Amino acid sequence: MITDMHQYFYGKKAALVGDPDHLVSLAQFLTDIDMEVLYAVTGTPAGPKFERQIRQFTGDKTVITHGLGSDMFHFHQLIKNGKPDLIFGNTYAKYIARDEDIPLIRVGFPIYDRVGHQYFPITGYRGALRLLEKILNAVLDRQDRDAPEESFELVM
Repeated sequence: MITDMHQYFYGKKAALVGDPDHLVSLAQFLTDIDMEVLYAVTGTPAGPKFERQIRQFTGDKTVITHGLGSDMFHFHQLIKNGKPDLIFGNTYAKYIARDEDIPLIRVGFPIYDRVGHQYFPITGYRGALRLLEKILNAVLDRQDRDAPEESFELVM
């Protein structure tokens, strides 16, 4: 499945906001499918271990902030300075996604604005398939939305 979708994921830039344990796993998953993580932001004071874990997967280019001052305002400012292709975060990230016209992949807690979200896990094998589908649909929806009339195709 990843092989079939790889052409759409390769080189896409992502911004992550949420709890440290979610961000580490998500950073690994996204880099495994050849996406680039621009930002990883958590309000939790996570310490140097968190930074080492993220950098293990993303390298030195990723801006990693945590603790005091690493809030949604800070996350929004980072995005304004270098726009990602996708935002990964909870319901509160939808305001930034709308302001900056960037697709949002809802992950983490809380997710208030979607019904039944808790029934579809994003962990384990089936969860990974679900997450891949969510990412691909966001990418393809944006591609459809932005395509000129002569490039608007039925089959991608």
